[in-house]
Amino acid sequence: MQEWNPWHGCRKISEGCRNCYVYRRDESIGKDASTVTKTSTFALPLKRMRNGEYKIPPGSDVFTCFTSDFFLDEADAWRNEAWNMIRIRSDLNFSIITKRIVRFADCLPADWGEGYKNVTIGCTVENQQQADVRLPVFLAAPIQNRFIICEPLLESIELERYLDPSISQVIVGGESGRSARVCDYDWVLDLRRQCLARKVPFHFKQTGAVFRKNGKIYRIPRPDQHTQAARAGIDEEFVI
Repeated sequence: MQEWNPWHGCRKISEGCRNCYVYRRDESIGKDASTVTKTSTFALPLKRMRNGEYKIPPGSDVFTCFTSDFFLDEADAWRNEAWNMIRIRSDLNFSIITKRIVRFADCLPADWGEGYKNVTIGCTVENQQQADVRLPVFLAAPIQNRFIICEPLLESIELERYLDPSISQVIVGGESGRSARVCDYDWVLDLRRQCLARKVPFHFKQTGAVFRKNGKIYRIPRPDQHTQAARAGIDEEFVI
């Protein structure tokens, strides 16, 4: 797994952003995460080692713009160059997660067509309001590879009507950090039920820091949030 952050910093736009991990991390070092800057690793996909080989080997999965949002309007001046690098490195698989799918159509390169084969777009929805706003746009967009992320999951979400065959996976997780809001296991299980009904793969990624199960609240340390989710054994990786 490789990570590429061409720009850093973001603006909060919905409830899922309230306790943003980028803001928490930047605040800990006295940095303002609302200031968007082009990073020193902007051209990473094209960087080569001394032997001439790419620093990111062919065939790698590249998680893109995890300390910002790829479709942030403050990054409009840099995005075409980023798209060009993605186009050149057609031998890499770029994953882009966004809360700004409503800007998607305005941010595409001229040759996008029905989508680049090496780009997967993930749309984040943390509550029913955002699911109903973002997912119709997401499903109508020309994207070859797509998945949905319900993280941080803040309430029960009715997702089933949006789970068409183009959705490769639904990823679910709670919220981390000292100010984390509760994630209820019943919400997780209900999303799993919906995915099974529509034969969409399901992944329970993490519990979050404040996890409720059978009415009882558990405070789960950060290192255990992924392992506890895995121990639940509720992932469905294939069509049943």
